[in-house]
Amino acid sequence: MIIVTGGAGFIGSNLVLGLNARGYDDILVVDHLTNGVKYRNLVDCKIADYLDRSTFLERLQQGAFHAEAIEAIFHQGACSSTTEWDGRYMMDNNYEYSKTLFHYCQSHKIPFIYASSAATYGADLTFKEELAYEGPLNVYGYSKFQFDQYLRRHSKLTAQVVGLRYFNVYGPREAHKGSMASVAFHLNNQIKDSDELRLFEGCDGYGNGEQRRDFVYVGDVVDINLWFLDHPQVSGIYNCGTGRSQTFNDVANAVIRYHQRGHIKYIPFPEHLKGCYQSFTEANLDNLRSTGCQHQFKSVEQGVQLYMEWLNR
Repeated sequence: MIIVTGGAGFIGSNLVLGLNARGYDDILVVDHLTNGVKYRNLVDCKIADYLDRSTFLERLQQGAFHAEAIEAIFHQGACSSTTEWDGRYMMDNNYEYSKTLFHYCQSHKIPFIYASSAATYGADLTFKEELAYEGPLNVYGYSKFQFDQYLRRHSKLTAQVVGLRYFNVYGPREAHKGSMASVAFHLNNQIKDSDELRLFEGCDGYGNGEQRRDFVYVGDVVDINLWFLDHPQVSGIYNCGTGRSQTFNDVANAVIRYHQRGHIKYIPFPEHLKGCYQSFTEANLDNLRSTGCQHQFKSVEQGVQLYMEWLNR
């Protein structure tokens, strides 16, 4: 059995489908469906069972699972809202929960592959997996940062542990995220509504729409997770991005190119985001490549084309 926490979410449901494509269907999905529309992400997935996140943790701690039957745990479940400032909730949900799963996996020699985040870097522009370059700008980033730190204190591992620092992931099955869905998702909706694609005006020395992010297609993220499943001897914290930053204008132009219509309108940069906004991200892939992983990531032009075909089919 493979366990996927956050399995009804964006990356988690894509990961379940990726496992299905390999012939895995003995999958336990763990999530919480307070946002009930997330069920749609599981309709075409083959799974063995579903458990609420609280029920799962209780049963895990009670010894209800046959640990020897668990092949791996992919821990994708978390509150990923960068605008959530309830620190107590964030640390309980993202940090304490992760610690419990980590220790269970170590006790039973189960590979543990979890979602970290590029938000751990904050305003630093190096994006290398080292403490000197880390400084989160919000409590979400801090919750991920602190668990990475916790892992670093445990150098003697009994089983694989991999933290993947996701950069700006976009692609199918993110609609339930609402305002936190990718810019590609929102621009597709905007062009269908009015032919007008809205991007922020310039900030932090960047021109209108020229802020740069490492936009990574969700299919590539799934491939990286599965690469580590295939290489259980590799542990550590690794960036999961393309290694190439592109502009928000690039994303908008890819959406326009697909629809063959539309124009960009630049809107004032929001006051509430000033000082806690990453205007540039770009994954340093040296550590990932050093493991032997040579996966070739899609460009914005390639990934957005695939995504538009899926969204507008």
